Amino acid sequence: MTGCPLKDSAMKSALRHLAWALPALALLAGCNGGESAKPEPHAIATYAPATWQDLPSVSDADLLAGFQAWRNGCEKLKRDAVWASTCESAQAIPADAAQARAFLQQNLQVYGLRSAENNANGLITGYYEPVYPGSLKQTAAAGVPVYGVPQDMIVVDLASIYPELKGKRLRGRLDGRALKPYDTAEVIYRDGVQAPVLAWLTDPMDLQFLQIQGSGRVQLEDGRQLRLGYADQNGHPYRPIGRWLIEQGQLKKEEVSMGAIHAWAEANPQRVPELIASNPSYVFFSARPDSNEGPRGSLNVPLTAGYSVAIDRKVIPLGSLLWLSTTRPDGSPVVRPVGAQDTGGAITGEVRADLFWGTGAAAGELAGNMKQQGQIWLLWPKGAALPEVPKVP
Repeated sequence: MTGCPLKDSAMKSALRHLAWALPALALLAGCNGGESAKPEPHAIATYAPATWQDLPSVSDADLLAGFQAWRNGCEKLKRDAVWASTCESAQAIPADAAQARAFLQQNLQVYGLRSAENNANGLITGYYEPVYPGSLKQTAAAGVPVYGVPQDMIVVDLASIYPELKGKRLRGRLDGRALKPYDTAEVIYRDGVQAPVLAWLTDPMDLQFLQIQGSGRVQLEDGRQLRLGYADQNGHPYRPIGRWLIEQGQLKKEEVSMGAIHAWAEANPQRVPELIASNPSYVFFSARPDSNEGPRGSLNVPLTAGYSVAIDRKVIPLGSLLWLSTTRPDGSPVVRPVGAQDTGGAITGEVRADLFWGTGAAAGELAGNMKQQGQIWLLWPKGAALPEVPKVP
């Protein structure tokens, strides 16, 4: 969850959701997991000065929940020049909406996010932590391996040579003295890989969606759950399987969802390998301690259901506090402060966020139907320079 959080902040999260998370965007929008060495064009965002009175009103409950979710991330911002002082002061604020509101208004300035075209509206999607049936041992029913990090995969941090490529990494395998690209998902599914098997799933499509989310749980036969988190990726670009189905004439764009893709796979089992091969990206996992907390995002703090979002870190720095105004799929309003605690390969744009909805089927249904319009305000420490947004190459 899930960034898309972990180990390599930028990368981990980038694949942890590949995010439009499930059905829609992650299945439709292109994503490269932040691994391409060539910077992609990116529009220039505008931070429009606003006032606290410009913000849509929020309930005391949502204010406190969002404030607490953001404050949970402060443990990772202790050395951040922008947020350190504000985070330190925030620790003393009690669970009181009036005091939290007063603290925010006293310490933070409001900026409305705008696209390069000066549009205040953007796309708000959702993601979640899935739970899939499986086993710790290969069985007749569970025969789809979930791999840990391969022993023979080499990772090269390009920023160590080219600082402008911060967050970019090459992944490959040595062939003599040459570094060759690592196996694609098609090859890994077909031939396996030199890596530990963490669990076995019952459905190859479950593994495909687990990789899109970047984290999840395996429901074991004895009632226990194995928690898995993003560990690494094979270095190949993410290509949406939903787009492949559209190109093949199997689904229309408006029909693409996790449910529709599952239904297609069940009706066309002989073509599932072809579908999987259309996305060369492959995510490797690590086992995580079981707990009731949310999965960790790119900021490496537990995500809070309903109050943590994945963002485009080229526009919004990780750890920032945002004010989100959007709707649920049924049209009911969602207005609240949220913590920018994750990233995702498909989460790109100036007014763009992916809202984490929690764990399990109910969260998955909600996340899967999220494709809403919304507005985002950046709450930024007073006196601090605004984030530098990269210019179009």
